Amino acid sequence: MKILFLDQSGKPGGAELCLIDIAKPYGNRALVGLFADGPFKDLLQQNHIPVEVLANQAIQVRKSSSFLQGFKSLGQLAPLITKVVKKAREYDLIYANTQKALVVGSLASFFSRRPLVYHLHDILSKEHFSQTNLGIAVNLANGFASLVIANSQASKTAFVQAGGRQNLIEVVYNGFNPKTYQTDESDINKLQQQLGLQGKFIVGHFSRLAPWKGQHILIDALAKCPPEVTVILVGDALFGEQDYVQKLHQQVAQMGLENRVKFLGFRSDIPQLMAACNLVAHTSTSPEPFGRVIVEAMLCGKPVVAAKAGGVMELVEHGLNGFLVTPGEPEELAQVIITCLQETEIAATIANNARTTASLRFDIATINQQIAQLLSYRL
Repeated sequence: MKILFLDQSGKPGGAELCLIDIAKPYGNRALVGLFADGPFKDLLQQNHIPVEVLANQAIQVRKSSSFLQGFKSLGQLAPLITKVVKKAREYDLIYANTQKALVVGSLASFFSRRPLVYHLHDILSKEHFSQTNLGIAVNLANGFASLVIANSQASKTAFVQAGGRQNLIEVVYNGFNPKTYQTDESDINKLQQQLGLQGKFIVGHFSRLAPWKGQHILIDALAKCPPEVTVILVGDALFGEQDYVQKLHQQVAQMGLENRVKFLGFRSDIPQLMAACNLVAHTSTSPEPFGRVIVEAMLCGKPVVAAKAGGVMELVEHGLNGFLVTPGEPEELAQVIITCLQETEIAATIANNARTTASLRFDIATINQQIAQLLSYRL
């Protein structure tokens, strides 16, 4: 099967990292068409996945856009759609990996007479999307897609509640290669030394810096923890959220935590940094569709504390392979951090359970097999 994958982003977010794993086995039988240039293209090339940037300018539609804004962008989309239709005729299937890719992919599917698959990486709710964008996503999926793949039960439920067809959608979790998350002890020590964090209890937060990702909640919790607890924030602002980054720096300064919070920006050595942590925190204030960071930390053999909402509750069983806390509650979060600091045996048992369950449930070979079977059965 030859597949044309479509993705709107030039930057590697969770949906894009997932796409790398799905496209890789197809080699030259796949092409990833991007609607923007950027570091994601480089990542695809490093993984020997054929890639082409199909658009010359960014599509000016956001999750909060109105109908009028969406309508205006159609003129801008016309050259891109024409290009995708032409490309699609060389492939058996169009695979839309993001919402803007669904818009372009639906029209390209209609004109090229190629089946369309939509991989849903979002919880389609009014918290994240305008009513217009919700309607567009659901109606296009219902009208043009032969299959919708949801990255969690939470994403599937929201799709159906928004009016999506139940018989169209299947759940397939993100896949991971467990070997990627094995790190030598000497590398961990070296990294802790470089960061000046030897002898500290390190809580890691891995995500773009954005209000709904809740880094401010972790900083609030840190103020309630013993002085040896230190936080590393890995990631940076992505979508014009620079104001929030400034607020985080101000919050750290006001609380006198400058020596206990390190802003590391975007990094490529995520497995090594996770392995250098004692605990990984996930603090999203809105329901997360899946939560790649949680599974990555589990595969690194680290205990995870996560916000109890959305797809996260399908990954973490409280007290067995991680900890769940109420979203937006720094008190609860601080309590778990202190438990992991003081009860090292409990933390180690939970971390071991996490690594075992994650290795079994989210192995990339099994996940890719599930997707291949769905594509052959449903198309």
